[in-house]
Amino acid sequence: MAIQLSSAMSSVHHHRTASLRLLGSRSGTPWTIPMICLPVRCSRHGATRCSLEVGEKVRRKCSPFLEERKNVTNETNNNTPTYWKAIPDIWRSNAEKYGDRIALVDTYHDPPSKLTHNQVEQEILNFAEGLRQIGLLPEEKVALFADNSCRWLIADQGIMATGAINAVRGTRSSDEELFKIYTHSESIALVVDNPKFFNRLAESLIPRINVRFIVLLWGNKSSLTNNSTIKDICLYDYNEITQLGQEYRTELSDSPKKGQSQDVDTIKPDDVATLMYTSGTSGMPKGVMLTHQNLFHQVANLWEHVPCQAGDRFLSMLPSWHVYERAFEYFTLSNGIEQVYTNVNYLRDDLKRFQPHYMVSVPVVYETLYNSIQRQIAASPPTQKFLAQTLIKISLLYMEAERIFEGKALPKNSIQPAFLACVLEWFCARIVAAILLPFHFVARKRIYSKFHSSIGISKAGISGGGSLPMHVDKFFEAIGVTVQNGYGLTETSPVVAIRDPNCNVLGTIGPPLKYTEVKVVDKETGLTVPDGSKGILKFRGPQVMKGYYKNTTATEAAVDKDGWFNTGDVGWIVPKHTMGRSRKAGGMIVVVGRVKDTIVLSTGKNVDPKDLEEAALNSRLIHQIMVVGQDQRRLGAIIVPNKDEKMEMPKEKLLNLLYDEVRTWTAGCSFQIGPILIVDEPFTVDNGLLTPTMKVKRDAVTAKYQDQIANMYK
Repeated sequence: MAIQLSSAMSSVHHHRTASLRLLGSRSGTPWTIPMICLPVRCSRHGATRCSLEVGEKVRRKCSPFLEERKNVTNETNNNTPTYWKAIPDIWRSNAEKYGDRIALVDTYHDPPSKLTHNQVEQEILNFAEGLRQIGLLPEEKVALFADNSCRWLIADQGIMATGAINAVRGTRSSDEELFKIYTHSESIALVVDNPKFFNRLAESLIPRINVRFIVLLWGNKSSLTNNSTIKDICLYDYNEITQLGQEYRTELSDSPKKGQSQDVDTIKPDDVATLMYTSGTSGMPKGVMLTHQNLFHQVANLWEHVPCQAGDRFLSMLPSWHVYERAFEYFTLSNGIEQVYTNVNYLRDDLKRFQPHYMVSVPVVYETLYNSIQRQIAASPPTQKFLAQTLIKISLLYMEAERIFEGKALPKNSIQPAFLACVLEWFCARIVAAILLPFHFVARKRIYSKFHSSIGISKAGISGGGSLPMHVDKFFEAIGVTVQNGYGLTETSPVVAIRDPNCNVLGTIGPPLKYTEVKVVDKETGLTVPDGSKGILKFRGPQVMKGYYKNTTATEAAVDKDGWFNTGDVGWIVPKHTMGRSRKAGGMIVVVGRVKDTIVLSTGKNVDPKDLEEAALNSRLIHQIMVVGQDQRRLGAIIVPNKDEKMEMPKEKLLNLLYDEVRTWTAGCSFQIGPILIVDEPFTVDNGLLTPTMKVKRDAVTAKYQDQIANMYK
């Protein structure tokens, strides 16, 4: 087999020899052949260009509806049009349906961007074609290391539209983690966020890896300070890639015969679209292979639970490489919404400024909003403070009563309650609600409306990626802000269940999505347990991953031969009662905690630390807490005090104060916390004690403070 490097231009600057692996050839056998990359200066705008031909035809894959311009039909399959075969097909549909409506608003990058649905489609087409022109082939892997922005979406979809596969991560990940992801994924190229991030990688990552080309999404190449490490690597900025793509597309439209020299195939629904590396709380992240079909399940079936409309505004603040954010972006944009990018630094201001209809975020963001309101109340004059706190307590009682008489509460046990008991409970709840309703109404008009203007979310906040504390959940319900708790994992694309706005049962993650099955099995026997009994949650459906990349053993351990995915989470299914407080909650799912998070005391008792931690976090004095006690006689806790409370006092006095707080807030829990270790350094992503989704890395925290923990128990 011959390889030809061709270009209509001259002025060769340098060359680089590498090895190119072509996956999925027509014979089904991968080829490994030498490649010489000859960057050639483009006369029009100064970009280097590497045109790679295999034999006499260039191998291409395309997103069929996006690029082949197939005729549209009205047929659908599982709520998605039958002409959608790959995720990038969405963007042609959007351009035809929503045209000049605003799709993306990105105000914090230079230049600030505001793109219509038409412009998004064209940018994706240009970026995809530009990548082909510099030699990217189908099934090759490209590492996309960047944070959320409009150009992240363009790059993500442009890579997918070529039939290549992206491996994604953000700029806050450690250099070692990025190195592992790049090498494990067998990436051949790198798309990076900005010059600052590039300069960091040029010192720590790029010299250690084999890179055919690098694309800079934002900023100018003139801002790069470590060019010496990349002298043999083709380097492009975003505008050069899109310009190359636009030029070729123009040439192709002017001369259709030009495209006949290309061997074109179409992307299939079962083709891998992306590699998403789990953010797990310990160990090496695993590369989850998600197909276009996996992601289409989310696009097709989330609308029944999140009924967004064209023109609604969606505030995007999670990292786009986070599967929860990513799936929701595909879904919401496919329905014609306007997506506004923000980040944690500007979140509060942007909630007020843009007044979004929806926001998807992790629980810690809703906790932050909750704490902000609590501090606002605490800083009020005494009379106003007393009034606000009293009315909030009344509203909490009112909503509790309302949930009971509407049948939207969790059952007290799995047994169907007696008829007379149901009637008595219903009657008492109605009386309590009737008495409290006037006070609740006044509170919503006089006090909660002010909270709404600062929170800004008018339809729903979607919470996922972790456990939403019950006190936060109840608070937002009381003040009239809908928070829909969902659940899923990277391996399930991710959503398997989400609460419905019309039956938002607190304490649950809602019912399974359409076409999704759920069962709960006994941890020891693996047998299915009755509704109401705790066990390991397993799911089966179209959103379950294709597998872990290059890890058959882990795949077989996670997904059994019948297609059931083992979540590793403990939970139970609400029994279907025909009457009583839970009559509308039957079939909904409750997640209790992780199997591996369970603490086994030396007495043999198993303790789920989540309930204790959530209860303790009600204290304004506690910023973070992690319960410990494996193989000890009693539980202990590592606590990071809340510095916002400005507690300037001797450590002994602070320790006693925290003891009192912990005892007060955990009094209703089954287990109690004994010794306490106070640490000043917060758990963060940067110091390796939190995952990118803000979950505590228990193993890492335990390892860091193992000596102090040991002394705590002496």
